[in-house]
Amino acid sequence: MTYDEFNQFCSELPATTHVVQWRGAHVWKIGGKVFAIGAQGPEGLPAVTFKASGLNFEFLSDHEGYRPAPYFASRGMKWIQQPDGNAAYDEELRYYLRESYRIVASGLSKTKQRALGVFQVSASDVRG
Repeated sequence: MTYDEFNQFCSELPATTHVVQWRGAHVWKIGGKVFAIGAQGPEGLPAVTFKASGLNFEFLSDHEGYRPAPYFASRGMKWIQQPDGNAAYDEELRYYLRESYRIVASGLSKTKQRALGVFQVSASDVRG
């Protein structure tokens, strides 16, 4: 996944913000909380880092094409990195980025979720 593809995908998720920080990393947030980072990886290739569920972290830690995120995982956080921008992983990477977004957004207060318009459920959805 290129930086442009990464940024385009993340920009399409509701209520996200983008900043460039940490030596040029493309940092995507929901409600002020980071859910994805695109930065230069080994050999100058795009590396995408994202938060993972416990189960996905365990699976991806040993899965070809992924690794525990160097800074985050060494501090006990469940973050994974796809380190080489390999297009073969793009489809599943989009899934994991959506999951990271969901995990981080669900950790926001209900008030903040409402203010951002995420996880809105109508009465008809509940009765459905």
